[in-house]
Amino acid sequence: MNQTILVLYYSRSGHTAQLARLIARGVEEVPGMNARLRQVPPVAPVTEVAQPPEPEDGAPYVSKQDLLDCAGLAMGSPTRFGNMAAPLKYFLDSTGAEWANGTLVGKPAALFTSTSTMHGGQESTLLTMALPLLHHGMLLLGLPFTEPALTSTQSGGTPYGVSHVAGAKGDNPISEHERELARALGRRLAEVARKLGSAA
Repeated sequence: MNQTILVLYYSRSGHTAQLARLIARGVEEVPGMNARLRQVPPVAPVTEVAQPPEPEDGAPYVSKQDLLDCAGLAMGSPTRFGNMAAPLKYFLDSTGAEWANGTLVGKPAALFTSTSTMHGGQESTLLTMALPLLHHGMLLLGLPFTEPALTSTQSGGTPYGVSHVAGAKGDNPISEHERELARALGRRLAEVARKLGSAA
């Protein structure tokens, strides 16, 4: 029976969504593993118009059932002042019932982000995204330096998770090393989830 990895993200300019799709591709390179792409809806200080129940483009919006169904989680956000974007934080803040029920306890997790500049807070964003997942009892995975692209990259890529440097105008394509690392993280997450599932 196939297991599902939830690839959850918020993306404003599309770079984080591209990383999500690459991670999903890596997940599905592992036999018996499927990727489920989901995004969180935007939020605003004052809501003037209700968001449609489904986004106009990209993956469907996440539901709490997706958290229950998944065997592992890859979570991504653009960087906002060295932290995750508000929509993702808003969603995580709504998962108190799942925390109390232990929905995510013991499941593996991995992280990804995109920034405008090389020093725009990639690593701090990945680390702050890790904190709520630790509270949920998840098992955090990073990228080991046995991945050659992690040493060779001249753009994104950290041991804390996948990253991309989009450029000040957002016009940098995802580099080959960034692509390699995204797929590698997807594979690693899927392989660990599969091993944990078979050991249960």
